[in-house]
Amino acid sequence: MKKFLVVCVAFTVSLVFSNSTKAQQIKIGVFDEESVLGLFPDIQKVQTALDQYAQDSLKTEYDYELSEFKRKDSVYKKDSATMPGGVRAIMQKEIAAHYNKIINWQQYQQQALQAKQNQLLQPYLEKVYAAFQEVVAEQKYTWVLKKEACVIPGGLGDNISIKVAQKLKLTLPKEVTDALKAQGLPVGTTDTGTKPSAPATKPAVKH
Repeated sequence: MKKFLVVCVAFTVSLVFSNSTKAQQIKIGVFDEESVLGLFPDIQKVQTALDQYAQDSLKTEYDYELSEFKRKDSVYKKDSATMPGGVRAIMQKEIAAHYNKIINWQQYQQQALQAKQNQLLQPYLEKVYAAFQEVVAEQKYTWVLKKEACVIPGGLGDNISIKVAQKLKLTLPKEVTDALKAQGLPVGTTDTGTKPSAPATKPAVKH
């Protein structure tokens, strides 16, 4: 999968406590939603849709802005001397708006792509975080940290990214399933814990 142009929707470091529970054993997990997103078999269509949006919508919009800037600027230079003051002021404002959008196009395009990507990823993220909440509740994690926030990475047994992928019945990469087997951990879904996953070609779950 191509690297996304913009970082996926941010995951807030979560502290999960039960208000009615007294002192309990601390259980820390590590989570990275991007590694789970990469395992969806049809995730590539997000990048394909982004590429199409950039070509069909953003490029068309840029060409229009450039064309209008050139047309209005040409008219203004030719006729501004004979234009009424009000019309001249309007044209100056319109030309400036086109010009500012063109020179700031890279930033505008990046923001537009980010918004579009967030829209396209939303259905996947809803599934990922629903499964994430189930795993955290079922296995009673007290702390869940973003992978980047961990100085010392946890073991595979507390890699919630893997457990979320298992709950969603996504195919794990072979190197991950081999590592799970070597540690005596379930390699299938979190429902059965026994059904092995077929070798995958998607990027490995980070751990």
